[in-house]
Amino acid sequence: MSGTSADGVDSSIIESDGKDQIFIKYNNYDPYPSYLSDEIHKIKEKIENLDDLNKFSDEIESVEDKLTNFHATVANKWFEKVKVDIVGFHGQTIFHNSDEKISKQIGLGQKLSNLTKKIVVYDFRQNDLKNGGEGAPLAPIYHRLLVKMLTKKKKIEVPVTILNIGGIANITSINKNYEMNSMDIGPGNCLIDKWIRFNSGKNFDENGNTAKSGKIDKFILEQSLDNFYNSKTSKKKSLDTNDFDITFARGLSLQNGAATLTEFTADILSKKILDNDVYVCGGGRKNEFLVKSIKKKIKNKIKDIDYLGIDGSFIESQAFAYLAIRSYLKLPISFPETTGCKEPCTGGVIAKNF
Repeated sequence: MSGTSADGVDSSIIESDGKDQIFIKYNNYDPYPSYLSDEIHKIKEKIENLDDLNKFSDEIESVEDKLTNFHATVANKWFEKVKVDIVGFHGQTIFHNSDEKISKQIGLGQKLSNLTKKIVVYDFRQNDLKNGGEGAPLAPIYHRLLVKMLTKKKKIEVPVTILNIGGIANITSINKNYEMNSMDIGPGNCLIDKWIRFNSGKNFDENGNTAKSGKIDKFILEQSLDNFYNSKTSKKKSLDTNDFDITFARGLSLQNGAATLTEFTADILSKKILDNDVYVCGGGRKNEFLVKSIKKKIKNKIKDIDYLGIDGSFIESQAFAYLAIRSYLKLPISFPETTGCKEPCTGGVIAKNF
């Protein structure tokens, strides 16, 4: 799994029947070389519509090839130590527009299969889009499995909400009947990371310290929030980083811009979180200032999912391992209550001609 931050690859090895059993074996993180991370960000910033996907196709193919090679290196390193049957390959999202039913993840599944000599499941979103869904979020079925396991162990009680703060933030809420409801709810790290990346030599705001040292520009904040809540974007079930930009903070200092963007993010996320116990996962949970800002607004319990003995950095990579197994077994991975598809449907393309 390579997330919105495009800083590296999260790998997880799981054992599962694709239904109600899972054993988490290993997790690992391999950072991208800086040149590859830079190339991914540059191509993402160029893609604003379908025409751009065609216009910059040569550049996309070049980055896609390098990205696939890196994933193959990571995977083959694992295979020297552990027997693996199937590889789930999410790829790197460079463009997602649910209105136009377009979702582009770069990553060559067939090439990865050739390089690893393994069955590879990739391109998870297209079947959902064809069936009327928005292509995301896809992790909820795995979130529900985790919740079932944790309630069985008496570590949590339902109803409960899983808040995943990646580049985009999404929630999965599970009720007492284990019915799930999920959606993207707003920017996660994307605005804060972009601001820090463009205005300093760093890639993210560690612990939210930059924002913490700044002052919120209340005029800019209120105007920007009004614009967002009156926009089409605020009504979407799935979002892309291109749905948001940092231009409204232009002219602010590094610290004040970070503070204003963090408050903007916290306000949007707080409006969609249900009044359940909330467990947060994803890279954004490490931004302590952001999480504290959300807590103040919703006044209910938010805890790191790590508190339950689960490493919150690898929920997404575990999820796509699980989705790969479900896809291979032709079990559904998306549902009307998660992506808005017409009926539960499987997904993922299987490559195994190596």
